[in-house]
Amino acid sequence: MRIIIQRVSEAGVSIGGHIKSAMGPGLLVLAGFEEPDTIEDLEWMAAKLVNLRIFTDENGLMNLSVKDTNGDIIIVSQFTLYAQTKKGNRPSFIRAAKPDVAIPLYEKFVFLVSKGLGKSVGTGEFGADMKVSLINDGPVTITIDSKNKE
Repeated sequence: MRIIIQRVSEAGVSIGGHIKSAMGPGLLVLAGFEEPDTIEDLEWMAAKLVNLRIFTDENGLMNLSVKDTNGDIIIVSQFTLYAQTKKGNRPSFIRAAKPDVAIPLYEKFVFLVSKGLGKSVGTGEFGADMKVSLINDGPVTITIDSKNKE
C-alpha cells in the first residue's frame, strides 16, 4: 500500500460536476493498493496517518497530528501510484491491485482511518473520473509505503 499525504487548508472531490466530498483544514490522501497488501498493512497505515505529526503547534513546530487538530481527511483511490515507467513512455500499472482486490482494501482503509480519527472521512468514488481540488498548506506532501516502513 502506498499513500501520498497532502496537508491542506481545504480540499474537495467532485464527480460529474457534483461535489462528493469537501473539507477545510486537514489531509488529502491519495491511496494506492497492490495485490499483496494485507490487513496489517492497512492497520499500520491508518494508525500512521491519523497520528503523523505534520501540523504546527503554538511554537511553529510540526508537532501535532490531524487528530490533535480535529482536522478532516479525504481519501481518494489512486491506482496510478503504482505506475512503472522504466520502459518506454507509457506507464504500466501492472502492480496496482485489480478492482476486485482494491475496492475491499480501499473500503477497509477508509473504515480504519475513520475509526482512528473518531469521525467519518470523505472519499472519492473508486474508478470514477474525479476532479480533485486542494490548497496545499506549507506545502507539506509526504509519501508513505507500507512495504518500506522508514
